[in-house]
Amino acid sequence: MTQVLERNSSGMPVRELGKTGLKVSIIGFGGGHFVRPTVDEQLSVRLVHGAIDGGITFMDTAWEYHNGESERRMGLALHDRRDKVVLMTKVCARDSATATDQLHESLRRLQTDVIDIWQFHEVNYDNDPELIFQPGGAIEAAVAARQAGKVRFIGFTGHKSPHILQKMLDMDFAWDTCQMPVNVPDAHYRSFQNQILPQLVERGIGTIGMKSLGGAGQMITGLGLTADQCRHYALSQPISTLVCGIQSVENLQQDIAIGRSFESLSEAEQARLREIVRPQSGDGRHEWFKSTQRFDSQYHRDQHEFPHMG
Repeated sequence: MTQVLERNSSGMPVRELGKTGLKVSIIGFGGGHFVRPTVDEQLSVRLVHGAIDGGITFMDTAWEYHNGESERRMGLALHDRRDKVVLMTKVCARDSATATDQLHESLRRLQTDVIDIWQFHEVNYDNDPELIFQPGGAIEAAVAARQAGKVRFIGFTGHKSPHILQKMLDMDFAWDTCQMPVNVPDAHYRSFQNQILPQLVERGIGTIGMKSLGGAGQMITGLGLTADQCRHYALSQPISTLVCGIQSVENLQQDIAIGRSFESLSEAEQARLREIVRPQSGDGRHEWFKSTQRFDSQYHRDQHEFPHMG
């Protein structure tokens, strides 16, 4: 179990991001929520600034979030605070040429010369690893970007099945990070924390947790857990940071408070939570990101329907 030993100047606990040498806040700012239709540009910027002031130093976004609006607003918010955060974005393309184009778009939108962590987004399909690593695949763009100083570290994400992420881990590549679901019911169905997390820890790959509430809050509405229980459970696993969807000042204040007051749950407390949800967790009914396509990007669906279109 990870022990929190250090806090930043705002009182937020920080952890090592694998072997990267970076230290990140245990709460990460999710880029998929702060640009939803109910959030205007001014509030988006205010939320990012409030997060930084509250000690959240890990920023998550992706090339395809809200057709690039997430990166654009993140760039607006960070243009005079870039040095205060670890900035991560994700690339969707599976071929080198398109991935390079997406990188340049990301850099422009984010108003930065370098992305700290560049991750392959939604490795959710069985042939994604082969597409990324084929001759002319996106891995070539990532390596070239790192050599050119445009990207510092390289990772991948996925939320569908551990066996697909296992294929990425089995590739001959020294991964820096991996982003995946970490939540209470995960232990009972296609379990990332049982099958993948131990390998990440052993290899020193920085683990970025996500979907601790289910993506749409179904761990709360469907399983009767509280946000505090869900966040604390995820943070009690050996992860570096937990990306949290934040779309209001209330969300932000809640997650800052959870981070600052965090104390790791005992093994017995974790086991009790897993046992509470066991009867409803064996078929993924509350982990829609595994059992349905509800959380799958349309870009990636189209990519696999028309794989030669980039």
